[in-house]
Amino acid sequence: MEDATSIGATTAHVVPTALPRVLAELHGTLACGATSTFAVPAFDELRDVLGGAGFDVIGLVDDGGDALQVTARRARTLPDFVAPRMRLLLCGLNPSLYSADAGVGFARPGNRFWPAALAAGVVSRALDPLDALDRHHVGMTDLVKRATVRADELSPEEYRAGAARVERLVRWLQPDAVCFVGLSGYRAAVERRAVAGVQPTPFGGVPAYVMPNPSGLNAHATPQMLTDHLRAAAALAGS
Repeated sequence: MEDATSIGATTAHVVPTALPRVLAELHGTLACGATSTFAVPAFDELRDVLGGAGFDVIGLVDDGGDALQVTARRARTLPDFVAPRMRLLLCGLNPSLYSADAGVGFARPGNRFWPAALAAGVVSRALDPLDALDRHHVGMTDLVKRATVRADELSPEEYRAGAARVERLVRWLQPDAVCFVGLSGYRAAVERRAVAGVQPTPFGGVPAYVMPNPSGLNAHATPQMLTDHLRAAAALAGS
């Protein structure tokens, strides 16, 4: 078992809303399948936070104090890169196996997300979700945490369960806006008649935007179109 006692001593005392970022860093230090034990504060959203951070919980022990001892396995997925005071939360469909192994969403060569995000001024460094979070207050999560080769391997039930988790995350952290990066996933999970653009109904109590999938397989979405959508989503967050 990989020991993360020194990290756990820190995580036990962070405020709950700061824990996802700390766990994202821990996730990045562990090999896929490695097991770690660490302490965390006890709060209502903890199960969602651990799953969103890319950990499968093996054991959770309440010793009667303010912290819980968690034993968890690092899953082959991406962690959430989220924090309080986000300007914009970007929600992808699910990680590809390629991105999960790279540790960065939309990492496959040919995916147009990062070039479009740079062109839109949403981020200033490609393939760096922590920089996006810390410098630009732009977070990243996924509708479904399970990594696959293609998004069409996901079931409608996975999409709906994932949307419920993301909605709880949004209500908890209250970003200024949320942008779903992939129209098909939003249709499967939330509104089957949705069209790209600003959504008529808020998601988790905040303005919602839906844009096309930036995968190179989606030939209908041009780089300029993706840039325009990301710029519009950022503008929605600032409105």
